[in-house]
Amino acid sequence: MITPRTNSRTAAGLWPEKTRIAAVLASAIAVLSLTGCAGWEYRENVCSSGEYPVLAVGSTGSACVSDKEEPSAGYARYPEGKVPQEVGDKWDVYWETHTLDEDGKTVDVP
Repeated sequence: MITPRTNSRTAAGLWPEKTRIAAVLASAIAVLSLTGCAGWEYRENVCSSGEYPVLAVGSTGSACVSDKEEPSAGYARYPEGKVPQEVGDKWDVYWETHTLDEDGKTVDVP
């Protein structure tokens, strides 16, 4: 009498070796795509190299001026330590609701 052979393969043994490797690689790529690039955030500088930002007196407007020039009439340098460097940084957001008055004092935007 012939006895039936029992299948003792594990689940991992059911897939050929190349298929398992492809599945692992695809999973790794998916994980990296979804989470691995999360730390790479694009940040835009407020001004180009060789320029510095200036604030429009009495409003939230701003501009960039060549390092070799002084701000034109109606514009002033940002107070020291409160100069925005990147779009959306702490000071860029702050100056959306604040400005300088004619005396150079920081005031809320009217």
